[in-house]
Amino acid sequence: MINGFCLGGGNELALACDLRICSEGSKFAQPEVNLGIICGGGGTQRLTRILGEGRAMEMLLTGDMIDAETAYRYGLVNHVYPKEELEAKTMELAEKIAEKAPIALQLSKEAVKFASRSNLDEGLRREVDLFAICFSTEDKNEGVSAFLEKRKPHFKGR
Repeated sequence: MINGFCLGGGNELALACDLRICSEGSKFAQPEVNLGIICGGGGTQRLTRILGEGRAMEMLLTGDMIDAETAYRYGLVNHVYPKEELEAKTMELAEKIAEKAPIALQLSKEAVKFASRSNLDEGLRREVDLFAICFSTEDKNEGVSAFLEKRKPHFKGR
């Protein structure tokens, strides 16, 4: 959850998060070049992976700030909300995710992270391996049973 300025190391910290949600007035930048330095906390690497080379290059070489709507358009943030709704909307998303099967969440995150470090064939093979792990869990059995019984699942992380 980002509410306000997210610059330099603060933006690098946000880039390390799985999801980013901000308020309408938030601003983002990697202004290190204005100080004669470059990012030192992963900004050049994560920004490029998230935004693509062209947009990352522009932010990193100019040090210019972008607003919340631009950050959303670029894919830097997942959602933009009015300041008054930010915390409630962020918690709503967090609670929605927390209801899911913990192992499936963990392995989904692993698959997505692997995708950014490998080619498609390697990624697809890894996905099949992770799918097999999920398929052998008690949570999978609970999820399928809950679906067939038209009830909410109660996952245990096993």
